[in-house]
Amino acid sequence: MRLRSVLQICLMLAPGLAFADEYFGFQSPTGNIHCSIHDYQGVTTARCDLAELVPSHTKPPQNCELDWGATFAVDDRGLGYLGCVGDTVRDRSNPVLGYGQAVSLGGISCVSARTGMTCTNAGGHGFSVAKARQRLY
Repeated sequence: MRLRSVLQICLMLAPGLAFADEYFGFQSPTGNIHCSIHDYQGVTTARCDLAELVPSHTKPPQNCELDWGATFAVDDRGLGYLGCVGDTVRDRSNPVLGYGQAVSLGGISCVSARTGMTCTNAGGHGFSVAKARQRLY
């Protein structure tokens, strides 16, 4: 827990940090967008869940029998995609990623802005999410 507390303080003080942790959760200043960036079995993934949104995507992911429409993700190898999930990364104890701040792990960076959260991999693929609009690329 102490390492997480130190990382949270660093996150709040300095934009653009890179984290060596395998999992790090954070949220937008409004609390509407909660995200995680993590490395699991050599694949780095960023994911954001929105509490409230006007859906930009109305077609579920193929073969999805779980929740969809409010979760967006990108890994270090491909395009951003609409999540099909049975869980959430929303956690009130997640540190706030202030506007203009960024976190990076394994070639993926997430940036907080007044217009929403954007996560991009080294290939330039990812997603931008906000309450009013969500975009995959």
